[in-house]
This record gives sequence, structure tokens and C-alpha cells, in this order.
Amino acid sequence: MTFAIFNGFLRCLIFLFVLISFTLLPSKYSSYALSMNNSNNTTVVEELRLNVPLEYKNTWLKAEAEIWKPWLEQKKGYKGRQIFYDENKEEALVLVTWEDKKLWKSISTEDVKKVQTIFEENVKESLKLTKNPFELIYEGELFIENV
Repeated sequence: MTFAIFNGFLRCLIFLFVLISFTLLPSKYSSYALSMNNSNNTTVVEELRLNVPLEYKNTWLKAEAEIWKPWLEQKKGYKGRQIFYDENKEEALVLVTWEDKKLWKSISTEDVKKVQTIFEENVKESLKLTKNPFELIYEGELFIENV
């Protein structure tokens, strides 16, 4: 009976030793883990999706070019943007590329709201509407991964 207790105790110690060894020692396979590069020092892409009715598409593009483009070009860290449009969904995708997240996020929310208000007033006046017809569906960020 004492041998069985000693044997169980010994097995428990061996198990604990193995467990501690695997958790404390660096694994030779740890270098294979993928890391997502989402630091503040990496190029980041702001992703915006909007509902843009087809009948208002040209007005939207004109307002984007006249209001958002020159404002963005004055911002430190701005690298460019791409605009895509899906006529079937009547949906726009705007990808704004920034040098890094820190520079992008250094722009105050108040500044963005001011430009958005100017944009919306311009659109409403051009289309003779009382409400902005372009609804923001999604806002996110993407990081360029080097593979």
C-alpha cells in the first residue's frame, strides 16, 4: 500500500515538473507563431463603408473631392485614399491610408465633425434635401501585413 502511495506521489511530481518545464521554458516553436502587426508605428488603413444611393453617387463623389480630399491632404501622416463603389448594393468603400495609427488618431474628433458638417450641408444643398442621404455603415481599421 505504501508503494502505491509513493508511486502516485512520484507520478504527480513528474507531471508537475513536465508542466512547469513547458510553461516556463521558451518553446522552440514559438518563433512560428503569427503576430498581427497593429502597432502605432505601422501603416494603417481607415476603412469606411457607406450607403450611397446610385442617383446621388456623382454628388457624393464631387463633395468627397471638394471637401474631404483637400482637408485630408493637409493632415500629417495622410498617404492617400481609394474609393470603390458597388452599384448593385449602392454601397461605397473608402480606404484612407495613414503613415501610422498615432498620426491618424491625433486628429481630433471635433475637427472631423466640423468637416463632416460642411460635407453634409454641401450635399443637402446640392440635392435640395433636409437630411444627409449617405449613411455610414461601418468604420474600422486595417493593418498591412508583410507576408
